[in-house]
Amino acid sequence: MISDNAKKQIDSWIEKYPEGKQSSAVMEALKIIQKENNNQLTHDSIQAVADYLDMPGIAAAEVATFYENYNHQPVGKHIIRFCHNISCMLNGADDLISHLETKLGVKTGEVTDDGLISVKKVECLGACVGAPMFQIGDQYYENLTIDKIDKIVDGLK
Repeated sequence: MISDNAKKQIDSWIEKYPEGKQSSAVMEALKIIQKENNNQLTHDSIQAVADYLDMPGIAAAEVATFYENYNHQPVGKHIIRFCHNISCMLNGADDLISHLETKLGVKTGEVTDDGLISVKKVECLGACVGAPMFQIGDQYYENLTIDKIDKIVDGLK
């Protein structure tokens, strides 16, 4: 279930930790496996990571279900992770999320019909100074307005 390429990547993370502490690489290992599996984790893929890191399956599942950057259902090619913490909320995130849902024709947690975009509400992304903000891939988009969102989303299509 874990490809040779993924094993190499995971091994490079394991090497960063003391001997016998390979389970410390669980977050990166889950990220690597998720990327190779259509950006989604299944029970079997989480268990495969646990087995590879020689840790209890429940411990890997706890990590995979605690952090919002792991997906447990199908997602779009582009995932818009909209911050919904206090700074973003106070700066209009709710109205912007509503606009985004209307523009895309989906609710938060859904995928557009073309499979291109999904929207997730997440807790703090650590960019409070640029609130309201969202993340797509590794890119942060800050100080969002309706016009900015429209341009960003139109650029994804």
